[in-house]
Amino acid sequence: MGYEVHITRAPHWIDSESSPITLDEWKAYVAADPEMRMDNFAEATTTEGETIRYENEGLAVWKPGASDNRGGWFDYRNGRIVVKHPDEETLAKMRQIAQALGARVMGDEGELY
Repeated sequence: MGYEVHITRAPHWIDSESSPITLDEWKAYVAADPEMRMDNFAEATTTEGETIRYENEGLAVWKPGASDNRGGWFDYRNGRIVVKHPDEETLAKMRQIAQALGARVMGDEGELY
């Protein structure tokens, strides 16, 4: 599963459905941010050459630079946006998004970023 960090409006991310960021709000944010793109899927190739695909309405990709490999997937789930194992640059982007959405950034254990 891995460690996840959440953008949420709830006092604790586990209760995000009680104070949700709506899918429409998320889509509007992504459409307005030139570094974000709504793909609704992610693909990766394993070392064995297999392709793994994950699909979810609200799955967006962040690409801060046109030609580099930085960025990552932002997954809308149950009234929150989730990122797995974010680095410091991604956490900064998450804080920017949270501010725009009137939310905050919280780790799996309830810690705020």
